[in-house]
Parts: sequence; C-alpha cells; structure tokens
Amino acid sequence: MAEHQGRRSRKRLTVFIATGACAVAMALTGSGAASAATAPATVRFPGSVPAWATHANDAGAPATDTTVEGELYLELRDPAGAAALAKAVSDPMSRQYRHALSPAQWIARYAPAQSTYTQVVRYLTSKGLTITGTPASREYVVFRGSADQVNAVFATRLHRYRHDGRSLIAPSSAPVLPSGIGRSVLAVGVDQSRALTRPDSIDRDKDQGGKTRAVQRTMQQRAASPRTPATPADVSAPCSTYWAQNQAILPAAYGTTSFNTNICGYVPAQLRSAYGLSKLEAAGLQGQGQTIAITDAYASPSILQDVDGYSAQNGEPAMTSDQLSQIVAPTMYDEAACGYPSGWQGEETLDVESVHAIAPKAHILYLGAMNCGGGLDIALSTVLDNRLANIVSNSWGDVGEDVPADVIAGEQNLHIQAAGEGIGLYFSSGDNGDETGNLGYASPDFPASSPWVTAVGGTSLGIAQNGGIAVESGWGSTLDKVAKDDQTGALSYLSPLPGDFGGGAGGGVSAVNPQPWYQRGVVPGSLARGMRVSPDVAALADPYTGFEIGISPITDDAALTTGAYQNETYGGTSLAAPLTAAMMALSQQLTHSVIGFANPTLYAIDRIAPQAFRDVRPAQGGLAYTSAHSGNTYLVSYDTDTSLTTARGYDDVTGMGAINFALAQRTGHGH
Repeated sequence: MAEHQGRRSRKRLTVFIATGACAVAMALTGSGAASAATAPATVRFPGSVPAWATHANDAGAPATDTTVEGELYLELRDPAGAAALAKAVSDPMSRQYRHALSPAQWIARYAPAQSTYTQVVRYLTSKGLTITGTPASREYVVFRGSADQVNAVFATRLHRYRHDGRSLIAPSSAPVLPSGIGRSVLAVGVDQSRALTRPDSIDRDKDQGGKTRAVQRTMQQRAASPRTPATPADVSAPCSTYWAQNQAILPAAYGTTSFNTNICGYVPAQLRSAYGLSKLEAAGLQGQGQTIAITDAYASPSILQDVDGYSAQNGEPAMTSDQLSQIVAPTMYDEAACGYPSGWQGEETLDVESVHAIAPKAHILYLGAMNCGGGLDIALSTVLDNRLANIVSNSWGDVGEDVPADVIAGEQNLHIQAAGEGIGLYFSSGDNGDETGNLGYASPDFPASSPWVTAVGGTSLGIAQNGGIAVESGWGSTLDKVAKDDQTGALSYLSPLPGDFGGGAGGGVSAVNPQPWYQRGVVPGSLARGMRVSPDVAALADPYTGFEIGISPITDDAALTTGAYQNETYGGTSLAAPLTAAMMALSQQLTHSVIGFANPTLYAIDRIAPQAFRDVRPAQGGLAYTSAHSGNTYLVSYDTDTSLTTARGYDDVTGMGAINFALAQRTGHGH
C-alpha cells in the first residue's frame, strides 16, 4: 500500500481507501499574504514488502553488485470502471455480456496515461536502471539493476531471507519514491517472490514419485529416524495402458491385496474418448479457426519435431508449421534461479502436445518468456495488448499467495484487462496441495487464486479399455514404500498407511481476494467464509494416471542442444490447464461464440444445469507403482490431498467438477 508522508492514499481494484487528511498550515504576514501548503515529499510502499521478509528469516545483505529484477506497477486510470466493465462483459445476466473492448479501446480508456508512463520510465533510466519490459498497456515497467542501485533508487535496504528452502532477496523496509513518481505507482516489486514461480508439472519418470520439495524434506527427516532393517521391494508388475489392465499383489490395504498398476501414460485418442469428444471429432470439429496461446518461460528448441514425432507415433495428425507460432524473448535472464530452459522444456512440450491431442486442428501460439518473473508478464501482455488469442493457458504459479499484496493487485490488473477484452485466462491450481509443507500454513497458489482467472484443479482418471471413464477422483497422492523383511521375505509397508504426501491439486481459500459474485450460491459459505475459493473446474492431473509425451531433452542449457527423442509420462495441473483450454476452444468452435472470461458463465451453468460438470466425489483406494528409476515399489493412495478434500458438489480440489462436454451446448449463443 502506497503511503504518503502525512497522508495515506491508495486504490486497490474496485476499492478506494483514504485515511488521514492533508494538514494545511497558513501563516499570515502583516501584509496578509499566505504561504503555500507543504506537499508530501515521498510515497512509501509498505504493501510491497513480502510477509516472509522478517527479522527471524534475515540472512544478511546481498553483495552490492547482485543483479535484481524489479517491476513498478502503475495505477489504472479508472480501476473501479475497469473492474465493472470486466464483470459486465463476462456476466450472462448483463446487457453488456460478450461486448468486450478491443485492446486499443481498453488501453485508451483504462491504461495509465502515456505521459505518466514516460515520466516513470525516464525516472528509472535516469537512476541507471536498465528497462527490460514496457508493455503497450503501460501497466508496469520491468527493470534490472544492482542491489546497490535498487537500494539507492527506492531508499530501502535489500536483504536475503530464508524462505521455502531458498535464499531470496527482498526489501527490509518499505520502498520509497518521490511523490511526483510515487503517486502514479500501485506497487514496487523488488523482491524475489516470483523467482519461486515454477511449472505445475510432474515428470513421473524423473521425480521418483512426483514428490515436492516439502515432501522430499519430510522423507529425509523420516529416513533419519531409527527403522527396522528392510530391503525395498521390487514387485514385478508392468504399468497399464488402460485402467485395470494389470494388477500387483501387495500387503493388504483398503480391504484388498490386489491393486491396479499405474498407467504407463495415456495417449491422445484415450483422452478424447474419455472427455466425450469422439462425436465432435467424427463431425470434423477439431479446433479449426481457434487459437490457444500458451505462456511459459524460455523455449524448447525441438518442439515442432517432437510434436510431429509424437503424433506419428500415435497415429495423430502432424502439426503443420503454420499451426504453431512462437514468440520467444530474444534474451534470457535468471536461468539458474528459474530452473534453466531444460527445467521448462518438459512444460512447453506437455502444454503443446496436450492441446494438440484435444484440438489437433487448432492454432497454438507459444510465448517463451525471458524468465519466470517479469518476463511472464510481458508474455501475457503480448497476447492481451494485441488480442492474439481469446484463450490463454498458463501452467505455472507461485508458492501460495506469498507475493506482496500490492504486487498481487498489480498482477490482477492484467487479469481484469483480459476479461474486459473477452480473453479467458486458464491457470493451473498447483501441485502441492494446500502448500502447508512449503509455507507452514494453508494457501491457494496465485495467480490461480485471482478472481479474474479460471483456476483448473486436478483429478485422477482411470480410462477403461473401451475408452470410457472407469474411475475419477480428486488428485491427491500419498506414497507408501513396500519393503521386504530381510529374514522372512514378507512384504510390508515402510510407513503407516497411507504414507507420505506425494502431490495433489492446489486450491483453498484466498487470504487476499474477497468472494467474487459468481461463486455465491455454488461455493458453500462454510468453506468460502466470504473469500475467493479455487479451483473452478478440474481435469486430469495425477502423474500415476498421467499423459505420455514425446520429447528430445535438452542436454546443454547454454548451447540448447538436445538428445534423442524419448517418451516420458507427465502429470500435474500443468496438464489439466491446457486440456481445459483446448476443450473450451472446441466449445467455442461448436457454439460459434467467444466465451471470454469463463467463470461467470460456468457458475451460471452449474446453477441451472449442474450435469454440465461431472461431479468428482470422494473415493478411496490405491494403485501399485514401481519406479523404473529406483526399482522401488509404492502403494499410491489416491484422493488424499492434504487439508483439501473432494466432496459432493463444489470442493477445493476439483471445483465444480470435471468438464462434461455437454456444457459445449450451453456456453452461449453466437458472438
């Protein structure tokens, strides 16, 4: 929250807050002349300091020449009007429904004035900072500079803080700007919260069970405790190409000793069949005329050849060169902090191949950001400021809502712009459940917790041999390793059932965003407590019932060389988001409409035709998984997602449920 000395003034989305008053002092001289009132000299931004930047976490100052990325978020000219427009064009009950503005219209009406923006940019450059991002919407400026420069420009001291197992830089006191600049600024982002932004995907083959950092720490702690000597068991049981194809005999659990083995990796035809798309496919509706944008960091050098190799392998249509467009940042930054191009290559491959699997004739626009921070904003703004697509899939997120509150407000201005322009943003809800293992408290991930995006949660999906759904549950996996007694040879579980949390769909109650109007009457009040709850819908995410991809892995991040093509199995809500985005594109094609920000329409449909969603209900059971990487065998218990629980109706694992493609008949009239 920006704070003037002597006066505090702030705008946050649709709310204006003013506290205090300007003190006006007048001194009369003998001739009757009055002196001018003293104007505030500076603006402070206490809301730009992350909650984790505490004395207890302080690890000292960084080297003065450490490079830091920052963003200044500017105030919209009419925040309340922008939010009102976004609601009106997205709400089926409004006369303005689906009468969105063009980017030029939105920018002319709501974006910060060009003169204001120019003044801010010139100020930053005059202080020696390097500008790396200036969107046409003028909502923010991305810059880089040394820690010493940032300290001087914002009258603060950057320190390193221990957070989520990392050492992250943040201001130790509220950043400060001269009032001539600061009165136009919404937030100062000079912390490294967004360095934690990561793909919400799990490569099952590499991650030995999809364990998050928090779970790995938990297992290390457990391993340090005394145990009865036992040898990890390798139960010879092949994975299954469809649900219940193969079984393994394990120690008793859930009333049985026979467990289905994990899915090797579903292929496109299986997903289309399970989601009821076969009739559309037979009618020739495969996404023609639709464009789906995908934002990620960096870019895969082998994406087109990998998609075509994968398509040929599975008897799918190839992706022609004019079906895939890429806008990739010319310069890459913060590769070590963000996980390198190799760390994001699987994400891009998963996103592109899963969209192509569902809508094989759709056009895909891939935007490769320069990093996992401000670069992702620039990538999204490139779509919004030019309306390059009306559906955008974003398979990444922060760790909970640990981004400073004012920065969240600045980020959500982008989401409001998208809604006002009739563009739907789909964000993965996260793979770490309620994030307690990482943060010490429950939190949904941002940006999925924004009220202006569609948050996509996760399911476990058993597709039968005939292509139908045999089982569907909320995605939440706990793993218990199977061990063999060295003396008797008897098998047992290494831990009490169900074992340790291995990954699950994110969601829960936002701590910063009030409940949006469209969730009232659908989300139980006892759950929402007046706040935004995510996710909204769900799709396949469980890596043990995951999706097979084809990829040529990067072998050298500097040279971007790749190795031989191979198949891997992926899951995570990074799979659920592009699957949902692709299905919404098919819905648009079928109904000759542009859905835009989908939530108001989807929740309205749920009120009058809840059968448009498959209600994912509580389930209990497990499957056997033998790790090809380690040789260990696990009992994977499903639908066990931290404090988040699957329930009848709306729940904080799957939202309203999985998309039943009958909703395509109900998402609206032509546009």
